[in-house]
Amino acid sequence: LLSYRGFGGRVVAGNAAIMQQQEGFRIIALGPEPVEIQGRFISLSEYIHGGLLTVAQTAEPLDTLRQTFLRVFLFSLLPAIGIAVLGGVLLARRSARALRGIEQTLSALTSGNLGARVPEAAQNKGDIGRIGQSVNRMAQAQQQSTEALRQVSADIAHDLKTPIQRVAVQLTRLQETPGLPEEAQELADQALEETRGITNTFQALLQIAQLEGGTPKSRFEPVDLREVAATFAEIYEPAAEEQNRSFALSLPDAPVLVTGDRALIGQMLANLIENALRHTPEGTGISLSLQQGEAATLSVRDHGPGIPETEYQNVLRRLYRLEQSRTTPGSGLGLSLVAAIADLHGAELKLSSAAPGLQADVIFPAS
Repeated sequence: LLSYRGFGGRVVAGNAAIMQQQEGFRIIALGPEPVEIQGRFISLSEYIHGGLLTVAQTAEPLDTLRQTFLRVFLFSLLPAIGIAVLGGVLLARRSARALRGIEQTLSALTSGNLGARVPEAAQNKGDIGRIGQSVNRMAQAQQQSTEALRQVSADIAHDLKTPIQRVAVQLTRLQETPGLPEEAQELADQALEETRGITNTFQALLQIAQLEGGTPKSRFEPVDLREVAATFAEIYEPAAEEQNRSFALSLPDAPVLVTGDRALIGQMLANLIENALRHTPEGTGISLSLQQGEAATLSVRDHGPGIPETEYQNVLRRLYRLEQSRTTPGSGLGLSLVAAIADLHGAELKLSSAAPGLQADVIFPAS
């Protein structure tokens, strides 16, 4: 379309009149009967020889090009983007699963489960897979070192137990020697008492090693915790009264059955009761209770000085003793043995403050 306007805005030449309005321009084809031309146009105007020359071209090719571009975008670029996004999501989920596997393994290793390993599903060929393999190698080396150390400890305890028992026999014979001076008799008594303590320590170390190896599980059978608790309460109640301490017992009416070794559960309960009696002042008491809910909980509470919360994990270590407990009898293996027996039965040993005193809960899994 072409339009040339002279002075006064009159169309001098061209085939269309282009008139400006508020909303844009109107294009009218010149002829006997002016007709408005519909559509979109691209125009260029320039003043030439005192008049305004306007050239306009339809924008239809540009619209067609835009529609073609939109079709290409919709039918090629968008699917490609969708595939890329889907691939990224799948890769991210796979990486997240691998990281969760590594995190769970590290958490288990931190909790003491040295047999935990990163699952094969988390060991892909990327960087995360190599990290998982490194974690497994580290865990394997740690497990081997720990097992070797435990074996050495068990071997030492086993090898020294026999000669120490022989020393105890010799000391017993020395005590029975006629005419032994009183001072020598006292020294023999003290030496024999210390020897028995050493023998008990070695015996506890050997037993812990056996428990960690899982050997006693072959003797597991249904055990009534209510009956075990009642038996040991009957045994220790007179001892508590002799020491001017009370003994409270709380048991459910119905039997509470768990799967385990009755002798080991009894030993665990005896260790907890003796530990409570050892640290409970005269005039106070200890309590033994059994509760049946979603799980069976065996609890022993004392009124002693208790244990700082920061030491709860430390007191479960072998031969570890708190500073305030070093003047009292013991080897530091009582709670370690309790923890080993609980772990063998799949139970959880939980220590908490009784304000005052300490409460030890052994939570057995539901049968």
